[in-house]
Amino acid sequence: MSQTQHTSNENAPWWRGAVVYQIYPRSFADSNGDGVGDLNGIRSQLDYVQSLGVDAIWLSPFYPSPQRDFGYDISDYCDVAPEYGTLDHFDRLIEEAHARGLRVILDQVLSHSSHMHPWFIDSVRNPTGPKGDWYVWADPKPDGSPPNNWASFFNSGAWKYHPARRQYYLHYFLPEQPKLNLHARGVADALLDVLRFWLDRGADGFRLDVANTIVSGPHLDDNPPWPPNELTDAHWGHPGFLQQRRDLNGKATVEFLERIRAVCDSYGDRFVFGEIGHAGKMLERFSNDERGLHSAYDFVFVRDRQLHERHIRSVYSVLAEMPTHWPCVTFSNHDTVRPATRYAGLGPQDQMARFAYALCLALKGTALVYQGEELGLPEAELSYAQIRDPVGLANFPFVVGRDGCRTPMPWRSAEPHAGFSQAEPWLPVASAHASRAVDVQSTDPGAALPFAKTCIALRRSLPALRLGDIAFLDAEDGLIAFERRHGDSAVLCLFNPTADTKNFPNKAALSGRLNLGEVEVAGDTIRLGAHSLWVGA
Repeated sequence: MSQTQHTSNENAPWWRGAVVYQIYPRSFADSNGDGVGDLNGIRSQLDYVQSLGVDAIWLSPFYPSPQRDFGYDISDYCDVAPEYGTLDHFDRLIEEAHARGLRVILDQVLSHSSHMHPWFIDSVRNPTGPKGDWYVWADPKPDGSPPNNWASFFNSGAWKYHPARRQYYLHYFLPEQPKLNLHARGVADALLDVLRFWLDRGADGFRLDVANTIVSGPHLDDNPPWPPNELTDAHWGHPGFLQQRRDLNGKATVEFLERIRAVCDSYGDRFVFGEIGHAGKMLERFSNDERGLHSAYDFVFVRDRQLHERHIRSVYSVLAEMPTHWPCVTFSNHDTVRPATRYAGLGPQDQMARFAYALCLALKGTALVYQGEELGLPEAELSYAQIRDPVGLANFPFVVGRDGCRTPMPWRSAEPHAGFSQAEPWLPVASAHASRAVDVQSTDPGAALPFAKTCIALRRSLPALRLGDIAFLDAEDGLIAFERRHGDSAVLCLFNPTADTKNFPNKAALSGRLNLGEVEVAGDTIRLGAHSLWVGA
């Protein structure tokens, strides 16, 4: 048995154990008929979001941007892009969300800006000016090559030569996303002022994009390679298969995250969490009870195509070694293949979508759920001509990119574009999505949507599911069995991702509160058929 050690508390902050619903504004709802979702579109669907029972919404970037990376390349941190609306529209969204009891969390990209941001333009034009060092610049080597071997997460070198400065600048993603230099005077303060700007307008917190890349190393030494005998699938995503010992995850990053936390805490019960790539045991360094982020997540579940009991248990055994870190749990987001498709090799697609949704909400942590997962949407299949994602365009057909999970939300099956927009959307609505539209599922008690609402309602009604510790239990091979316990209450969670029937003892004679698939409770035995689950309290 393995168990986390953090003791939960009835007076826990609102975000501990909350369900956070991620909205990709460009694809949620279009209010003005231009084919692009917007803030007013989101506001028009707040009743739907409230009906799910979630605690908060997380909005992907809606700031002015040339859209090279669809909003994650920001050209103005303190405004709304015209295609999404205005600051007045944002204020109304905040007001109406709060009136429904929904918190609003904003995505912030503090590691890099757009190459069209005035800061970068000034840095290029005035190398000796006040913002000349606001980005990471370096001279070429004598032979004209980049200053070191640092690599981009987008499978290329991390340096781009700029002829106007006759220097290279650092970029961990697209060349159009130059890396901010937080070692330069004024940069950190300017970014903290950005957070204050949105907190003053009522934001309830932030999700920090690639939070462990916000501060790069102060020196430009080469990163060492991973020894060949140590390379595993887990190193996918490590740029160039290099150990990021010189450029990322340093003490300066931790110190800046602590400053961010202090700003958020000064506004009351705000929540700041981050995406930390391939962190593992480092999560507690960036996120803990006292300092740093309130919570964080890495990529441990969002890219899995299996649901192995041993793997899930091992993840939580690592978390058990970090008693001051409260995790975020997520199986999906705007960057990854939807669970319905990722897990389709394990069993029926619709059933595996619900299975993954329920498992995410049963595990310990703050749950992050992406728009459309409550509908069980599969990944959309797109032709090369339909792809907009620069990663997909660069790697097609071997990597199809991120557009398949970013296609528009289907609202009404019989309407053009499934009710998302009156115009041709920026990405097409998948035909498999229109048949799973909100209006269809709202009247079908056997659909994914009512099941998702039931999962969230159960989590809200049982403190052990929301706040409790987790202990994994010995069970038949392949069966995911764990107990969530809070005070004197306990919840037993059984998930069978295999194609075989599994049995588990019900010694406490618990009553079933949630089930999926073929489940039979006979005497003191719970029998779970293929791809089934049972939760009892």
